[in-house]
Amino acid sequence: MSDKDTAPEFPEFIDTHCHLEMAQFAGDREAVISRAFSEGFSALITIASDPASIEQALDIARGHDNIYCTVGVHPHEARLVDEKILAGIRQWASDPKVVAIGETGLDFHYDNSPRDVQREVFTEHLKIARETGLPVVIHVREAEQDALKIMNEEGVTHGVLHCFSGSPALFEYAVDKGLHMSIAGPVTFKRALELKDAAARIPDDLLLLETDSPYLAPVPMRGKRNEPSYLLHTAREVADLRGITLQDVARITTLNARRLFGIGELPQSGEITYRIRNSLYLNITNRCTNRCGFCVRTTSNFVKGHNLRLEREPTAGEIIAAIGDPTKYDEVVFCGYGEPLIRLDLVKEVAGWVKERGGWVRVNTNGHANHVHKRNVLPELEGLVDEYSVSLDAQDSSTYDRLCSPTFEGAYDAVVKFIRDAAKDTVVKATVVSSEGVDIDRCQEIADELGATLRVRKLNIVG
Repeated sequence: MSDKDTAPEFPEFIDTHCHLEMAQFAGDREAVISRAFSEGFSALITIASDPASIEQALDIARGHDNIYCTVGVHPHEARLVDEKILAGIRQWASDPKVVAIGETGLDFHYDNSPRDVQREVFTEHLKIARETGLPVVIHVREAEQDALKIMNEEGVTHGVLHCFSGSPALFEYAVDKGLHMSIAGPVTFKRALELKDAAARIPDDLLLLETDSPYLAPVPMRGKRNEPSYLLHTAREVADLRGITLQDVARITTLNARRLFGIGELPQSGEITYRIRNSLYLNITNRCTNRCGFCVRTTSNFVKGHNLRLEREPTAGEIIAAIGDPTKYDEVVFCGYGEPLIRLDLVKEVAGWVKERGGWVRVNTNGHANHVHKRNVLPELEGLVDEYSVSLDAQDSSTYDRLCSPTFEGAYDAVVKFIRDAAKDTVVKATVVSSEGVDIDRCQEIADELGATLRVRKLNIVG
């Protein structure tokens, strides 16, 4: 694909939900699998849906290094489930190729099994998932209220809403409980407005991709038999909806799949440079003078699939070597998992090097640098920084202190002064996160008064 040519760091996809065991693939199953891996996929998860398909899914998974499977019974076939089958699922769950329980859930559209039986079997699957520690793959169709009631009762937090519909109620539950949402081909359909909106807003760390093949082929393959390689069309749509690149989507969803299903290796070392869209970010420190409750660094090592937890702070020479040609990027951004201007001398050295070579420099800062260094540092950065992105974060000091827990008194006033002074000579964007208690309208007024533009970031969405 041409996307690989434009990004050497192109990561691999994982199709988290396909049905390779189904009859639609009987004639060319190995060719379908080969096509997926030739497109850069690192793994496929084939989903069991009835008692007979469990053994077939296991056989396929055991026959390929990078194919895994689930064990469970789809709500359509819930009427077939008895104690023997449930015992079998518990036994199969111990197989190293089994990465989840399911597909299970409720489907009141077709009602192929009685609703009371579906509820009972769904509950039993959730109990098995809890007992085994495996994530659960959940199917919900026209049964939201019942599904939410059961999931709340069973405390479901570890799993995925497969082929996510975009339902606001399910979205709210998933975000609140940390449940993943998997986007399939329907997101490419013109009229899937609710799903498109949800796909744009799912928190980075809860986003997955799937095909649900052989069903639900995405545009432009709609109407054909779906297969894992078609996931790229879905991924491109999701990238467009989120305003990021295909490479970003692949990296984010592959990391999420690895973490949720326990497959493959996670990046262990913190990156000192990392790419999002066509911006190159510089992760020069993990130190910060704030302890913001909404900051992703408090809950994860990862931003958009990049590990940013540093083992040590890099030198200027290491950063410069990692940048390469700065003109390849729209901008070079001092950001990462800390406050970059804590390392003021390094910022000046690296920014000077970037500017000498024609690059554009942005500094993302909390605006505390003058307090940290006991002087006005802005004159020292003149000509080195093209743009500042400053975390205003609140409309007053009490709200700021509650949200950001700064390490010194008067932090909010320091931020406001930094924005005002920086905006005299440089482009400044004041940023706020749409957290509880933040008055966005008042923040807009403050930004206007200070000569800055305002950017509002959504909670749980990074970048």
